Amino acid sequence: MTNEFLAFAPISAAPAVDPARALLDEMMARVGVDGLAAAFGDAGLLAQVDQHAAAVRDALHGAGRAVDAEGLAAYAKSIVAAAARMGRPVPEPGQAYLSGSAWLTAEWHLMRLVAVCLIAESGDLL
Repeated sequence: MTNEFLAFAPISAAPAVDPARALLDEMMARVGVDGLAAAFGDAGLLAQVDQHAAAVRDALHGAGRAVDAEGLAAYAKSIVAAAARMGRPVPEPGQAYLSGSAWLTAEWHLMRLVAVCLIAESGDLL
């Protein structure tokens, strides 16, 4: 028994990967999970992340970009590139700060990336 339509079946049924969402997932793995977990346990840290999130939204609006996966990914990519140029790479997954006190003194670029993750998570963009 054969299927004459078999020749037209897709090679892979895997869904296409959205590059913007993939980059946001990577940022979540690198800093978002640990940063947000710390922020949700410390009201002062959460307030800082919220302020950074407002600045991210303002920057995107100022650049004429939507606060969507593509806009957030482009913003995050520029932050990561600038940090790398300054010799301050983003931690690998599982290597970010764990304690709230460490996050309270985290460098600016890490806080901005945590804010990007907060916006992405709250907007169901991941």
